[in-house]
Amino acid sequence: MRGGGLIVAALLAVWTPVAAETVVAGLSRDTINITANFEGSEILIFGAVGRDAPAPDGSIEVIITVEGPSLPASVRRKSLRFGIWVNTDGIEVDSAPSFYAVATTAPFEDVLTHVEDLRHRVSIPRAIRAVGLGVSDGQAFTDALIRIRERSDLYQLIEGAVTLRDQTLFDTSIQLPANLVEGDYRTRIFLTREGRVIDVFEQDIAVRKVGLERFIYNLAHDRPLIYGILSLAIAIAAGWLASAVFRYIRT
Repeated sequence: MRGGGLIVAALLAVWTPVAAETVVAGLSRDTINITANFEGSEILIFGAVGRDAPAPDGSIEVIITVEGPSLPASVRRKSLRFGIWVNTDGIEVDSAPSFYAVATTAPFEDVLTHVEDLRHRVSIPRAIRAVGLGVSDGQAFTDALIRIRERSDLYQLIEGAVTLRDQTLFDTSIQLPANLVEGDYRTRIFLTREGRVIDVFEQDIAVRKVGLERFIYNLAHDRPLIYGILSLAIAIAAGWLASAVFRYIRT
């Protein structure tokens, strides 16, 4: 009986559920309209850690990512040939986010392990899919792509930008630049403990052109011939008007 009691106790210990920690979050807006005078936007992301039992020992960390539509990208290297800088080597990246921001509560290496980064593709390099680049130094090209987009604020790593209060409430803000690509932007929130992901929350942000921007975009993609004729007509009219004004000023 004593042995049977020990077995039952051991099974109960195994089956006892671990205190779950989940993300309860929201966004200040889930739609962004791109107009003719669009100069960028700011998204406030906030939430809390939901628990059904007291928190275990150790601190919890939060990682928030905002990812734009992924598209193929061309990266070329310039070399000096006979005193002229020309394109030499180049690669085609299979898929790279048009926008990618990562905000954390602490240095990235402290909040997520390398293995978990590989599994969830959280860091900026992991978000870029480049397979079979065909050159020996392919990583140098992807690093160059990251640097170029970082200078345009299209790729952002903002360590320590997520504020976490009492290991429960968190918030941060992500700046979206003016040169956004239209599409659905995926927001992910990761809860980590000791570098391991314990819960993930996802929500999309719709980025759409509206008004005149939407009309021009649809015309260029759906009626390219009409768009070309109108563009030519507007250019001719603008040139004629400028010429007429110049002649009027001279007389």
